Amino acid sequence: MANRGTAALKLSVYAADGFTTDAGQLDLLTRDKKSVAIGAWAHAGTDSVVIQPGKTAQVPFRISVPGNARPGDYVGGVLTALTQANQAEGINVDRRLGIRIKLRVGGELTPNLAIEDFHVRYDGTLNPFGTGDATVSYRIHNTGNAALSGQQDVSVSGPFGILRVRADEIAAPPELLPGESWDVTVPVHGVTPAVRLASTATVTPLLTDVSGSTTSLKPVQATAHGWAVPWTLTLAVVALIAVLVGALLYRRRSRSQRRTREDARVRDAVAKALRGQGTHTA
Repeated sequence: MANRGTAALKLSVYAADGFTTDAGQLDLLTRDKKSVAIGAWAHAGTDSVVIQPGKTAQVPFRISVPGNARPGDYVGGVLTALTQANQAEGINVDRRLGIRIKLRVGGELTPNLAIEDFHVRYDGTLNPFGTGDATVSYRIHNTGNAALSGQQDVSVSGPFGILRVRADEIAAPPELLPGESWDVTVPVHGVTPAVRLASTATVTPLLTDVSGSTTSLKPVQATAHGWAVPWTLTLAVVALIAVLVGALLYRRRSRSQRRTREDARVRDAVAKALRGQGTHTA
């Protein structure tokens, strides 16, 4: 650590567990939060250090992994914190700098990602013969004991896999630590409203070893279903059917009225004929 300022710096020194933020960045727990892994295993040589202007300081630390630690990946760090008073806000502000520590405890490595809370929603179009957009959402959950990222692929299709449409390229999730989750929302354009949709998500886990090389693992796949009723086309068809039925009923009614009038005309003619015959006989 180096002090490049003009005043002495008094820094707190401590270790903390790491976690992935909602922005996909690695962060470290603040000092008031309890650490259970690296933050509890790493021990700095001192709790604080004073560095004079233009001087440097070295703070050694050691890591003692307990014998009952579970195999797998752990991420944390050793931090220095400068506490300064913010007069305007009336609070103390910690300015922190940290050294990242990534540790893999030996034993059986079981890397695994799961797809959870999978949904697909369709947003239609007023064009009865047009396509709409689908929104696919799910959660990637690291259920193994290794830190993992992944490649994603999402598609939406109609019944029996027809009219399949793939999403554009999807950004990889951040490297998730064991137990962490990451919410994903993917738009899929040009989806035909085929009444019943099936969305398929495929995530290929990516494992990075201690040398920095990345290995693709067996893909994980999940499917969700949703409705995509072409309401405009359906209403148009219903309206057409109503018109056809109305025309048919009108035609039948017209025929019935003509038949009734014809029957009345025949009855009148017969009645007149009978009256004329009766008069002639008399």
